[in-house]
Amino acid sequence: MGIWAQSGYDVRLDWGGEGVAALGRECAVLVVVDVLSFSTTTDLVVGRGGRVLPVRWRDERGVALARAAGAVVAGESEFTLRPSSVTEIPPGTLLALPSPNGATLCDAAAATGAHVLAGCLRNASAIAAKALELGGPVGLVAAGERWGVNIFGEGGEFGPLRPCVEDQMGAGAIAAALAGHGRSLSPEAALAARSVDVTALAGCVSGRELTGSGHEGDVTLAARLDVSDAAPMMREGVLA
Repeated sequence: MGIWAQSGYDVRLDWGGEGVAALGRECAVLVVVDVLSFSTTTDLVVGRGGRVLPVRWRDERGVALARAAGAVVAGESEFTLRPSSVTEIPPGTLLALPSPNGATLCDAAAATGAHVLAGCLRNASAIAAKALELGGPVGLVAAGERWGVNIFGEGGEFGPLRPCVEDQMGAGAIAAALAGHGRSLSPEAALAARSVDVTALAGCVSGRELTGSGHEGDVTLAARLDVSDAAPMMREGVLA
């Protein structure tokens, strides 16, 4: 139904896998936003001339295929899902990046036939420019977190989706950039656009979780707005 796809607006926003399904019915572009940490890590890798192979969480077959393709698997070397681990990643590296939210949603988004981009605060304007180039409508998919596990999927079984401050802000920053180019925003996207305050990232639940586990540097990297020209786009399953 058009109502769930937010029909009539150039830029739309929804959450998680259900959001991919709803927006993917009409949107030519889907932007997956997982600020802490998949999209931020992807931005850093692509910004250094690398590529990211998203792998669904706990998908052993996907990991095996990534190894066969010559990818370095995050967690099996010095490179992990954490943004701070990839700031010096060598250009040309193909990094297989399993993630419970962002990577899994990228795979689902690609199955809709839409162009798939990975967006965050760091590359909000670059992603908006790429989306404009590709043509609309544009669906912003805020990944959210899951009750029962931490940001990196560690813990028990996945619970229900937990909407989170960082992904609303990331999607909002992209929405605001698109609005600056005259694109109409759905009420959901417009509300997110008004929510952007990067100073709040450190104090939100996810920011406090990372800081409490000694990863404050990852929060700092993720909280930088429009410092990157990278616009990671999926082609044949790889973000580059």
